[in-house]
Amino acid sequence: MASQVPGLSALIKPGLIPGFKVSKDQLTTIVPIAVAAALSTYLLTRYFSSQSSPQSRVNQSINKDSPKVVHSFDMEDIGNKAVYCRCWRSKKFPYCDGAHTKHNEETGDNVGPLIIKKKNP
Repeated sequence: MASQVPGLSALIKPGLIPGFKVSKDQLTTIVPIAVAAALSTYLLTRYFSSQSSPQSRVNQSINKDSPKVVHSFDMEDIGNKAVYCRCWRSKKFPYCDGAHTKHNEETGDNVGPLIIKKKNP
């Protein structure tokens, strides 16, 4: 049946591209080079995509001279209620000033404050 349709017989013959033949020796050279190129591309992409840029940092301005930002509070000093920032954008950090609302609108994030309240006895 293939010989009855013009041009179809050429598709089922080996060597679809006229004049293009790859020997076993050429394959043993081409395949490792292609694998090395693909692996290198993958590793470089992973390396450069993991580089931290200032825009991707959570803390952009608070105590940047400190290796770690830590705040500690005594429960007795809190009073009845305390609202703490978790988006790192508050001008009153570590207290929340509502800056997370703008941050959430700009980034599509859903971060909110940490609220600590005393239980009513």
